[in-house]
Amino acid sequence: MNENLNGKTSSENLAEMLNKVPEVTILFWIVKVMATTVGETGADFLIFKLKYGLATTSYLMTILLVAALYIQIVSKKYVPWIYWLAVVMVSVVGTLITDNLVDNLGVRLETTTIAFSLALIATFVTWHMSQKTLSIHTIYTLKRESFYWAAILFTFALGTAAGDLVSEKWHLGYAISGMIFAALIGIVVIAYYFFKANAVTSFWIAYVLTRPLGASLGDYLSQSHKHGGLGLGTVHTSIAFLVIIIGSVVFWSIGRKAIGVTKTNIEIEPV
Repeated sequence: MNENLNGKTSSENLAEMLNKVPEVTILFWIVKVMATTVGETGADFLIFKLKYGLATTSYLMTILLVAALYIQIVSKKYVPWIYWLAVVMVSVVGTLITDNLVDNLGVRLETTTIAFSLALIATFVTWHMSQKTLSIHTIYTLKRESFYWAAILFTFALGTAAGDLVSEKWHLGYAISGMIFAALIGIVVIAYYFFKANAVTSFWIAYVLTRPLGASLGDYLSQSHKHGGLGLGTVHTSIAFLVIIIGSVVFWSIGRKAIGVTKTNIEIEPV
C-alpha cells in the first residue's frame, strides 16, 4: 500500500531515493508472505528435521539475525538481497521467540498475543514521539531504521502468537486460519483504496496480518495430513518459497541497475 507520492518536494523525493527499505508494491507483499512462510517452515526444519532443538536453533538464528541486521544497518543504501535476508532472519527469530515463550516457559498463547501487541504499540508510540512519523518512506537515519526493525521483529512475534492461537489453540486449522487472516487483509485493502484509510496505519495493520497468513500457509503446505496439512514437508515448502524470494530479489536488483540507482551523499532535511 503506497502512500501518495504526488506533490512531494525535492527534499521528500530525495528522501525516497535514500530510503533503505523497498518500494511497497504487490511484489513487496508477495515476497513478505513468502519470507513469513520460510520463517515458519525454516524454524521447524531446523528444530525437528535436523534435530537441532529449539534452544540451539534459537541461539544460532539469533547470531545470524544480528549479523544480517549489522550488514543492513551499515549499508548506505537499500540493497535488495541484504534487506530481504534481514527480513527472513527476523521472521525465523520472531517465530522462535514465541515458540520459546510458549513451549519452554509455558506462557499461554493469549498472553503472548497481548504482550507482543502492547510491545508493538509501545514501539510505534515511541517511534512517533521521537520522529513524528511512522512512514516507511523515510527510513534513512540510524534511529528510524532501529525503530523500523524493532517494529518488524514484534510484528513477526505477534503474528506467530496470533496465528497459532487461531489455528491451533482455537482448533480452527491452518486452512481456515489462513482464510480468516486473508479476509482481514482484504478488509484493510478495501478500507485503504475505497474509504481512503490512513496509508501508514493501513500498511502496518497489513504487515502484522501477513505474518499469521504466511505462517498458516506454511503450516498448511508442510504439515502432515493427520495435522490438517497437505504433507509437502518443511524441506520442499522452504525450498520452493526461497526460490521465489531469490528470484524476486534478483528481479529487484536487475531493475535497480537498469534505472541507474546509485549511492548519493547529499544531505537532506528530516521529513
